[in-house]
Amino acid sequence: MALSRRTVLKLGALGTVGCAAVTGRAAAGESPPVERALRDAMRELHAAPGGPPAITVAIRRDHGTAFHSVGVSDVATGRKPRAGDHMRVASVAKAFSAATALVLVSRGRLGLDDTVGQRLDGFPPRWSGVTLRQLLGHTSGIPDFSRSPRFVEALVASLQDPPPPRALLGYLDDPGPDFPPGTRYAYSNSDNILVALMCEAAAGARYEDLLQRLVTQPLNLLSTSLPRGSALPEPFLHGYDGDEDVSRLVAAGWSWASGGVVSTPADLARFIAGYRDLLHPAVRAAQLTFRPGGSEPPGPGTNAAGLGIFRYDTRYGRVYGHTGNTPGYTQFAAATRDGRRAVAVSATAQITPGSDPVLFERLRGIYELAVGALLQTSVRS
Repeated sequence: MALSRRTVLKLGALGTVGCAAVTGRAAAGESPPVERALRDAMRELHAAPGGPPAITVAIRRDHGTAFHSVGVSDVATGRKPRAGDHMRVASVAKAFSAATALVLVSRGRLGLDDTVGQRLDGFPPRWSGVTLRQLLGHTSGIPDFSRSPRFVEALVASLQDPPPPRALLGYLDDPGPDFPPGTRYAYSNSDNILVALMCEAAAGARYEDLLQRLVTQPLNLLSTSLPRGSALPEPFLHGYDGDEDVSRLVAAGWSWASGGVVSTPADLARFIAGYRDLLHPAVRAAQLTFRPGGSEPPGPGTNAAGLGIFRYDTRYGRVYGHTGNTPGYTQFAAATRDGRRAVAVSATAQITPGSDPVLFERLRGIYELAVGALLQTSVRS
């Protein structure tokens, strides 16, 4: 398949929304001001030069899920987006690998202070003392394999045929660590590959099966999976790079546990709200120990990094979640601490601070308004 130069340049960042269809009680009566502002912002971003073909916002509360959308899920057919449309969640997949690992920690199968050297063979000796806690918190110092020129070359040469997950880490020319583990924060896709491999070693099962058994089945996420290839279940939100449909351009195995999960807006909101209930309280408390550090791309407000999750302090209040971007998709999912409210925002284009800072800040503003609509509070002075 011929690739535009713009698409090829974005491939190194693999894991690396008429308004609005509404369901649930949120559809009754007049919308709150913040929700009206959210819908206006969605329409404006969609209509802006380079704006995404679709933007969706799923807001989950105790009484149900409200779904708002602008644009179309498929430019070719004009079909409107739906809450059950499949999509690539990009780096929000890291929250899924963290959930899998933390369930195993809650069950005593893994420890947060277990090291790479204790659980895995065949990796650089300098990684041996890196702990699961450091991997989940992006303080390992292990470089990001997806930034390696050799990785990008291999990816572009073989979009549909990914290597085995362990081999992804072999693209690092200098395996590091770049700093003493635990001393600094640096977001890295390599961390979550190692997290998933440690899960496999501890449980004696494939990560894909563990994800299903420990996370997606208990939370009733019937439309969430980790495929190896590039197929997307129908119906799906098509992802675009300009006029190019890149929904099935790259096999999910190229990002695996760091970015390969496929889900839906409804499932994503259910996941980010519910997985706290799968964890032992002490493990949840460890997860919610934060240090300065942001997700990629940045989430709304002030970001801080926990274990597999980020804290976002916005002008409307505080939520916990993850962001992500991959060719064709930019994602944000977050929930309140008690899990009673959650939001998932999806745009069907890869929008980053590096590719279009103005457009990204508008999308980030939508994230913040979505948090405001979720919490339905007045803006803090």
